[in-house]
Amino acid sequence: MATPSLFRIWIAAARLRTLPLSVAGIVAGNALAIQHTNFSWKLFGGTLLTAIAFQILSNFANDYGDGVKGTDNEKRVGPKRVLQQKLLSEKALFNGIILTAIIGFLLAMGTVALAFGCDEMQRILVFLGLAVLAIFAAYKYTAGKGAYGYHALGDVFVLLFFGLLAVYGAYFLQTKSLDMPVWWIAIAMGFFSVGVLNLNNMRDMENDTAVGKKTIASILGLSKAKKYHAVLLLSGSISLAIVLMQIAETFWHYVPLIMVLPLLFQLFKTMRIEAHADFDKLLKPLALSTFALSLILLLTQLLIK
Repeated sequence: MATPSLFRIWIAAARLRTLPLSVAGIVAGNALAIQHTNFSWKLFGGTLLTAIAFQILSNFANDYGDGVKGTDNEKRVGPKRVLQQKLLSEKALFNGIILTAIIGFLLAMGTVALAFGCDEMQRILVFLGLAVLAIFAAYKYTAGKGAYGYHALGDVFVLLFFGLLAVYGAYFLQTKSLDMPVWWIAIAMGFFSVGVLNLNNMRDMENDTAVGKKTIASILGLSKAKKYHAVLLLSGSISLAIVLMQIAETFWHYVPLIMVLPLLFQLFKTMRIEAHADFDKLLKPLALSTFALSLILLLTQLLIK
């Protein structure tokens, strides 16, 4: 079989299918901010591009970290990674990580400057500090010594970065305020994102255990990990209902609740799965459902503004 072009190899390493989930929290945060008179579409675009850059960075680092450690081996259930297939060298992929980190930080700088100008230096420094923290977290998920993804902390970081930081950060950049309803949508997006990670970890449970990688799923075992998954999706659905009750002014503002139906259907299918490999086919539907929820939330807020 012919070797793919270098461009296609880097696209494969970037794992574009993960990008919708990575921006779902950003879209949700901006959706709740859209009622404010000073809403900026340029700022919305800046936060989206920054989130995409950080997700690609995370994907490169994940490929690199698991590849170097030997976690991505012939027993891995999911799609084969670039370093695993030796399509890129360790040095080339590491250089890609560095370049993407620089691009992500520059995008973050531009976005923060657009939000605050040059007059609010304290807030600028706080957000640039969060950008540095996001870069560090993206790299340390599986790469380097003490990678937190190998010590059952991946779920916590996904909740923080895909939920709280993404939603609250996007909202604050637009409004310069922190309002209680945003907390509930941040929790909802965070729980659904952790659900995607939990599916991934249930899929990889056997190989992760064999190579010494600890995840919440591998610690709980399959039966309890599925119950944990149910808690995540049900808690996220309840949080969504709470925020809609707080912000809804018309019947149409409750439209995002229709996404609870596919989420519950996916949960039903998850609870029936016994073979680890079968969890792989549920990853994309849950990720896209979470992204679709954020888009519907944005559209309802925009159309009924």
